[in-house]
Amino acid sequence: MNKNNYCVIMAGGIGARFWPMSRTTHPKQFIDILGTGKTLIQQTFERFLEVCPRENIYIVTNDMYKEMILQQLEDISENQVLCEPMRRNTAPAIAYAAYKIKEENANANLVVAPSDHIILKEESFKEVILTALEATAANDWLLTLGIKPSRPDTGYGYIQFEEGSPYATDERVYKVKTFTEKPNLELAKTFLESGDFLWNSGIFIWSLKSILNAFEQYLPEVDYLFKQGIGKYSTKEEENFVHTSYPICKNISIDYGVMEKATNVYVLASDFGWSDLGTWGSLFDVRKKDANNNAIVGDNVLSFNSNNCVVNVPREKLVVLQGLNDYIVVEDDGILLVCRKEDEQNIRDIVNTVKLEKGDQYV
Repeated sequence: MNKNNYCVIMAGGIGARFWPMSRTTHPKQFIDILGTGKTLIQQTFERFLEVCPRENIYIVTNDMYKEMILQQLEDISENQVLCEPMRRNTAPAIAYAAYKIKEENANANLVVAPSDHIILKEESFKEVILTALEATAANDWLLTLGIKPSRPDTGYGYIQFEEGSPYATDERVYKVKTFTEKPNLELAKTFLESGDFLWNSGIFIWSLKSILNAFEQYLPEVDYLFKQGIGKYSTKEEENFVHTSYPICKNISIDYGVMEKATNVYVLASDFGWSDLGTWGSLFDVRKKDANNNAIVGDNVLSFNSNNCVVNVPREKLVVLQGLNDYIVVEDDGILLVCRKEDEQNIRDIVNTVKLEKGDQYV
């Protein structure tokens, strides 16, 4: 196994669109949301053990989730858990991890991935990641994984690529032309028909040198801030440095801050059974269905004349559904959500309203 291969797992989000199961104190990456016996972050961590040494996997998260990570991930050291005192989006998190890893290995080659995605084809994923790491080790590329779209989905970002591969080793690699955030349905249909668009997976691969050069060029204020930590990372001074730096750090995503500006951005067209598991609807897509196409978690659910619903309730609770079509029905810790699937994009707004009117304890 290549000792220069590193992985940075992003695990600081709260998964508001999976409310009420996902809460601020216990977000979806720490939940066995698929009923497999393993949480999403456990599955993600184990997946990357196939491509890099255990000690080369770092988790970036919020301070409040540190103990949860140490409990759920076996044999991981505290030094591998990078704790942010506040959320500042993905660019600062990646800069923090990159400069910390630089102290250990300036020749590192990095995969950056979310902690809560689903990968159904594990072997295909491993092959794609190793191909990507090989490509970025040899080229000054900022590489992202693009997923071949199967439908005009409005919940994903899209990547348009240029025709013809510049990479003789693998013709699935293309130069990126444009990024588009969550288009409307008509535009998504146009993208699908054109054949030169991919879904943006949010999984990135690059050499340490390439990403630090990109930060220096496109986000110099973020780069300067974390560069000041050189000599402090992996020491007793790291925590104080991070807690001092984050309040003054720019809040910006890696997509807006770097990927949409850089000229050396490439995409590897991939198909490994991916879902970002961003909504209850995406969970419905990957779960087993009953005879009426309902995806049900719960041992005592009776369904009458109900179709295409996603149901997630406590296993011991008796729940009866009558005449529901295309609904989300979720109960967790005393909170019940009943929502049409077509309206699930409103759940984030619902959570904000609940917080304002009913209090933080419900979110």
